[in-house]
Formats: sequence, C-alpha cells, structure tokens
Amino acid sequence: MITLHYLQCSRSFRILWALEELGVDCQVEYYQRSSSYTAPESLKQIHPLGKAPILVDDGQVIVESAVILDYLQQKYDEQQQFKPQQASAQMQYSYWMHYAEGSLMPLLVMTLVMNSVSKHVPWVIRPIAQKITDGVKASFVRPRVKEHILYLESYLAEHDYFAGDFSFADIQMAFPLIAIQNRLHGKYPHIQAFVQRVQQRSAFQRAEQKSLDSECV
Repeated sequence: MITLHYLQCSRSFRILWALEELGVDCQVEYYQRSSSYTAPESLKQIHPLGKAPILVDDGQVIVESAVILDYLQQKYDEQQQFKPQQASAQMQYSYWMHYAEGSLMPLLVMTLVMNSVSKHVPWVIRPIAQKITDGVKASFVRPRVKEHILYLESYLAEHDYFAGDFSFADIQMAFPLIAIQNRLHGKYPHIQAFVQRVQQRSAFQRAEQKSLDSECV
C-alpha cells in the first residue's frame, strides 16, 4: 500500500487531494510542526532532507510534489483523466507544473520569511531589521508578486483550468493560489473563481476532511 507522509501546513495536501481524485487507497502518516514551525526530525528517517510530502510506494521514496503528482498520474491514472492528451495542452501542463514551484512559490516563501525576520532577532536590532525587510518587500518582493498575480488573473480570465480540462496541473497551482486568495479577499475575481471551482470538487473536500491544515491559512 502507498504511504503518504503528511506534514501539517505543507504541500502534502496536494498529494492527498490527488490520491482522492484517483480513488487510490493509501496509509497517511501525519506529522505536526513544532512551535517554531519546523518539521519534526522523524521525517529525516524517511528522507534525509526531512521535507514533505513524501510518498512511499513499492519501496520507492519519492519527494517533491510535482514529481509525486507525475508518478501518480503515470502509474494510477488508467483512464488518463488528469493529464491532457493534446500536445498544446501538454505543454501548458508541464509549464504550470514547474511554474508553481519555480516562479511563484519562491516569492511567497520569501514574503513569509521577510514577515518573520523581526521576530527572530534580538529586540535591540528589531527596528533596523524591520526597516531592512520593509525595504526589500517594497522594492522587490511586492512588485514581483503583483506581476504574477496580474499574470494569473489574466490567464484565468480566459481559462477555467490551467491545461484544458481539470488536471494535476490545477492541483499543483491551487496550493499557492489558495494561499494568495485567502489574503486578497476576492480582489481578483478570476483567481477567486478558480479557487472556488477546485474547492467544490468532491475529492478536494474529502482530502480537506483528512488534512491537518484547518489553521494554516
């Protein structure tokens, strides 16, 4: 049986959702984050980096959510429902699978890190640290994030999903877009509509019931 090592408030939800879409049974091992938001050391017993999600299937230890999604699609998507078959849509599928973590998520993670810097330095230099991080966010992070949001809003104005019909590319992209949408409060209607569309899927809702992420957004 497949085992999914699921870390609270991580990309693990993508894999749980994909397994529900596929109707594949799995054993889920849950891990809580520490008070400092770090992953437990026990995850390093599964993979040296101690990152999540981690999928174990037939003795293979597989990491990186895009790699896991590709593996599940190739092995378990017998009816080819979750990857487009047309060449043009396949190119979009590959693009968005890589864009999510290669372009969008680094900016969101950088924002998270910048927001927490002043909490992790001695109080005497916190005002200085705050000014530095505010400057970096204002001059670099926020303008780049805004560019990506406008790009995605424009794309979703013309497409219900990222690569034709619903596919695993939408699972890959939903993770950052849900995080963005929760902070934009409906300001970008096409992003909001996409998020609502995928959240209405029964597989998403089943995965949500099994997840540990209710307090993560």
